[in-house]
Amino acid sequence: MLLVLCVDLDDDLGRKTGLDTPVVGRQNVEDAAVALATADPEDSDVNVLFQGIQVHDQLLEDEDEEVEVAAVTGVEGSDVKANREIGAEIDTVLASISTGESVHAIVITDGAQDESVLPVIRSRVPIDGVRRVVVRQAQNLESMYYTMKQVLADPETRGTILVPLGILLLIYPFVTIASLFDVPGAVVLGLISALLGLYTLFRGLGLESAVDEAANRARNVLYTGRVTIITYVAAAALLVVGGVRGYDLFQNVSGSVNGDPAPGLILAALVHGAVEWFAAAGITSSLGQVTDEYLHDRFKWRYLNAPFYVSAIAIVLYALSGFFLPAGIDGVQTFELTGLAVALTVGTLLGVLSTLTFAVVEAHFPTSAENDGEQPA
Repeated sequence: MLLVLCVDLDDDLGRKTGLDTPVVGRQNVEDAAVALATADPEDSDVNVLFQGIQVHDQLLEDEDEEVEVAAVTGVEGSDVKANREIGAEIDTVLASISTGESVHAIVITDGAQDESVLPVIRSRVPIDGVRRVVVRQAQNLESMYYTMKQVLADPETRGTILVPLGILLLIYPFVTIASLFDVPGAVVLGLISALLGLYTLFRGLGLESAVDEAANRARNVLYTGRVTIITYVAAAALLVVGGVRGYDLFQNVSGSVNGDPAPGLILAALVHGAVEWFAAAGITSSLGQVTDEYLHDRFKWRYLNAPFYVSAIAIVLYALSGFFLPAGIDGVQTFELTGLAVALTVGTLLGVLSTLTFAVVEAHFPTSAENDGEQPA
């Protein structure tokens, strides 16, 4: 049995005529086509219904098997819901024309959008052919519109195509504006080329997922009120100050020695000037992390080792760098061999004693996170 199936994805037939769908049978489909043409003569689904009737009549003359025609509709606004509704109506049609023969379908549509439902139809009945009906004056216009609509609706395709196109279209107005401020056009072209290059690398390396993940993480940190966001900002500021202080001390040391300073002396000057500030940054960030772990019931005593470890390392580096720097330079605290030995001993004992102390406390006063065996986030 051949079933001529007229597809109306957005339910123009039901909405404009008030008819119940599906519509089965030649006469019923013809009445529905007349009703839709009366309600809206410009609707392309009118052509679909009359085309279905014509195909039905031709097949009835040329074929020896039984032929039936039916019109099925979806819903307006959602392709997913429309496809599901058409699937349900096809099931109704197949049940109403129950026959001992196998059913094959000839699908009649008015454009590419309606043809998106073909997999739904094919899952229920084999398709022998598809006939697209469009007005001659508008041939391929709807397909072009639908394709452009699908491209613009896809976020990935939209970003890949429209962003470079938009940057290219901005070249002329940017150059025009730059000429008003006596900025060479080559500079503008270079900046736009750099933007396109960065965008191409960004897309090519797939960095959008990493950026989205970082943005989500930063947003969650802000919304959950985590202390670390404050301490990390303060630590970053301390690192900047430490870098400046290290460079200033390096300049002082370079000016106090004859010739170019040795690489070891340069390293000692940078470390000696920056280590105090770097240690303060490390202690600040670790205290913020410990506070957040405590507030989220993930605190363990061993986490308190971090500030002591940072302090111990800072003491060792400060004394070691001061041992190699010459005396009499502003900002330099020199250390003799005895002072260096004391500093190394103090740093080592600070790290060891903090580890032993918190291990003992953890054994006698375990926290809830230690009892549950959780790990820090």
